[in-house]
Amino acid sequence: MYRQTAQAQIMPPPVPTMSGWAQQVITQRLTDECQSEVLEFLARRPLHTVTLVGIIRDNGLVSAFNRGNFYACRNRAGELEGVALIGHATLMETRTERALQAFAEIAQKCTTARMIMGEQERIEEFWNCYSNDGQTMRRACRELLFELRWPIEVRKPSEGLRLATPEDLELILPVHAEMAFDESGVNPLEVDPVGFRERCLRRIEQGRTWVWIESGKLIFKTDIVSYTESVVYLEGVWTAPEHRGKGYGLNCMSELGHLLLQRVDSICVLVNEQNIAAHDFYKRSGFKFQSVYDTIFLA
Repeated sequence: MYRQTAQAQIMPPPVPTMSGWAQQVITQRLTDECQSEVLEFLARRPLHTVTLVGIIRDNGLVSAFNRGNFYACRNRAGELEGVALIGHATLMETRTERALQAFAEIAQKCTTARMIMGEQERIEEFWNCYSNDGQTMRRACRELLFELRWPIEVRKPSEGLRLATPEDLELILPVHAEMAFDESGVNPLEVDPVGFRERCLRRIEQGRTWVWIESGKLIFKTDIVSYTESVVYLEGVWTAPEHRGKGYGLNCMSELGHLLLQRVDSICVLVNEQNIAAHDFYKRSGFKFQSVYDTIFLA
């Protein structure tokens, strides 16, 4: 599906790109002064830009929490054709092929990149531009984007669904790390234990992690990765193996869905293409398939 390649460091802004379609555009590292313009650009496709918007609303365009740098791609009239976060996670929203190529050329020089994610067609085109001089692929997976909107089925309320507190961190960490390992092949508790703990704790302190805990055991958990004015993006939905198939997860998702959909238009999740059990779970919860995404993990 994708060609594999070699390595490369981020160039200083502004950077005119001079090859292919990109010769007619200018890429520039973004500063917080551009935030309103960028959010307006991303607001045109809220379901597909929820992660980028959430990161910007949480951290701004310039922050160590972004684990990378935001770039803009503009035409010669100064109009935005694309916005990308290039770093540990590389994410992008583009309107033109030349913007995609321009971002690929910058990403080739980023040595901290570990993951590239986006809609299938865009990532395939991005990889075609990136792979000749970028980092090599370690693994790739295809994911399906599911979305939940009103109306949703009313189910039995869960007995203990609540926001997590810092005291719950030790129960949450190993579960979240195991899910990350299953998807990426890397255990964050082994490669970055301090950073991973800090990020999980920050999400809890932001009121983004929901749990059901009984007798000191975690029964259900999920995380709100991004929260925008119109979309919530969930990650890490997990039910303890001994409680699966008993309706615990469905009840928790129903309760959380009713709560969140009072504030936003939709809730979305990405699910590995091969995880048929998860597809069934989300369909039974009222989610509908919307799009195909690709994730590439880099060496």
